Amino acid sequence: MLNLYELEQLAAFARYGTLSRTAEALHISQPTLTRTMQHLEEAFGVALFVHGKNRLALNETGEKAVEYSSALLSEAEKVVAQVRQFDQSLRTILVESCAPAPLWSLLPALSEQFPDKTISSRLTEMPLILSRVKDKTCEIGILPYPAEAEDAVSVPFIREELSVCLPPDHALAGCSSITLEMLNGYNCLLKSDIGFWSDLCHKAMPASRFLVQTDEFEFRELARSSTLPYFVTNLASDADFVKGRTVIPISDIEANVTFHMIFRKENQEYQKTAQQLARRSPI
Repeated sequence: MLNLYELEQLAAFARYGTLSRTAEALHISQPTLTRTMQHLEEAFGVALFVHGKNRLALNETGEKAVEYSSALLSEAEKVVAQVRQFDQSLRTILVESCAPAPLWSLLPALSEQFPDKTISSRLTEMPLILSRVKDKTCEIGILPYPAEAEDAVSVPFIREELSVCLPPDHALAGCSSITLEMLNGYNCLLKSDIGFWSDLCHKAMPASRFLVQTDEFEFRELARSSTLPYFVTNLASDADFVKGRTVIPISDIEANVTFHMIFRKENQEYQKTAQQLARRSPI
């Protein structure tokens, strides 16, 4: 019967070339490694090595055995990873989102509905999210549009609307609404880790330069002390943060989005969470 650990030793021997170097790399004795090579020849029932004086080398069949063994070891690693991932999925709900704001209400709601599970999240690029839900990398994905898929469900649950905060004497401060094109050319403050919003701003405002801040405290201090425009949304209500600024909604369709929860059809229990959040925040 083939032993995976012995196959690992065979692959290592092919990599290091000699018994002494292989034994040293694997932290085992050379006699132990020699016995493993002998046992592998017995298990395969064919000669795998050319036996020379004080030297052992793979023959053509041995090289093919290494090739097949490497493939088997790779599959074994996948099996272990898949079993661990399945076990984790029984105890963890992983949410991958294209933006941070939808998580502010979703994660507490999931914790309330599933108190026996660990809720975790991360920001992910939009093109990857649907595939990650489908291949069970995550349980829930969040996208700013409905995702069409035969084995996935897409439920709208919250709306985010972008506004810009301007000093009262800014040239655009008197507008009732603003487009990103109108802001193009003005330098702005921008938070890091805001998901697809960052790509939208850079794409729609190519003539602008952005002072990106990773620290929340530093961002707020700059927002208070500088005259640079910065963005806020309806999901982040902080009256003190916008004090002394004129808040003007951005009218671009791309800046006013309805987020959808994406999950596999067998996970219909997540639909209840989406519907509860949708009732709290009309979309």
